[in-house]
Amino acid sequence: MKFKIFTLLAALAFCGSAAAWLEGGGERDEALDLEPDLENGLDVYEVCSGCHLPEGWGKKDGTFPQLAGQHRSVLIKQLADIREGNRDNPTMYPFALPRAIGEAQSLADVVAYTEKLPMNPDNGKGEWPAGTPEFDMGKKLYEDNCVECHGKDGEGSAEKFYPKIHGQHYAYMLRQFEWVRDGKRRNANPDMVEQIKSFSNKDMQAVINYVSRIPVPKEDLAPSADWTNPDFD
Repeated sequence: MKFKIFTLLAALAFCGSAAAWLEGGGERDEALDLEPDLENGLDVYEVCSGCHLPEGWGKKDGTFPQLAGQHRSVLIKQLADIREGNRDNPTMYPFALPRAIGEAQSLADVVAYTEKLPMNPDNGKGEWPAGTPEFDMGKKLYEDNCVECHGKDGEGSAEKFYPKIHGQHYAYMLRQFEWVRDGKRRNANPDMVEQIKSFSNKDMQAVINYVSRIPVPKEDLAPSADWTNPDFD
């Protein structure tokens, strides 16, 4: 009986933490409610372009993620979490602060600008192409564990703050997945932490390899991998 009560309390505590992950308020909601100014968004993005590149494509080696095309809500949440100390990112922290990019209006502006950028048609991918056992293993893991939140095609959900993961760089996703699994990413969705806690390193590599190879809708892509952002000409 005591064990059952403990299990129930643990489950309720977990549900509470999951709800808190999406709890509204603060700068996140303020920025989401503002009408974005894309011209100012471009000005603010110049601070970001040094690492994420003018195109918003980040680096294939996973040093910096692709931001282009990401849901506005997701980007606002992550920026607000970094600024409020809920996500550890020492490299980005100084550049995310209000003194570097401005207040809530600037958050709304820069993420709206970033969201409209076309994505890299040649993102960094894992080593196992379709037809390999590892690819099939990753596909099965994705279908069994990830579809409910990230969608069949890795499209995520803007409404629920689930990131778009198709087109993201393999090395970046692998690092973040490991941090979520191992409890190092403090603002991770508790549901995801629970879902992937038993993944082995091979499971992790296989599923992220598969995700890195999910096709991105053509309309969301730049015309070629040589495309340059004309706003920075």
